Amino acid sequence: QAQLVESGGGLVQAGGSLRLSCAASGRSFSSGLMAWFRQFPGKEREFVANRDWTGGNTYYADSVKGRFTISGDKAKSTIDLQMNSLKPEDTAVYYCAGRSRRIVSSSQQRAEVYDTWGQGTQVTVSS
Repeated sequence: QAQLVESGGGLVQAGGSLRLSCAASGRSFSSGLMAWFRQFPGKEREFVANRDWTGGNTYYADSVKGRFTISGDKAKSTIDLQMNSLKPEDTAVYYCAGRSRRIVSSSQQRAEVYDTWGQGTQVTVSS
């Protein structure tokens, strides 16, 4: 059974940094893509960033460009999210997601195209 396990969330002051990590087991995503989403209370999950292993591309939401960096290991199906210059509005539950097959880039920001999700990790940024 495929699993994604996140780690690295926590509490940080505004302007600080955190690094999230995600590791896959039971399935390889090297032929597809992996991503980070976040969810605010009462809201739908929103796209943060993804790494397309087949196309070699990386995409970011406008709200995190220049502050967050996604990296990872295709062979191990792991991804990290380095979050710098954190703001209180980044406070959310962050989820790792994976899709085992490739898909066009225009669809990669949609949560419904990902077939495997982690349990989520809380990130809290205090002002």
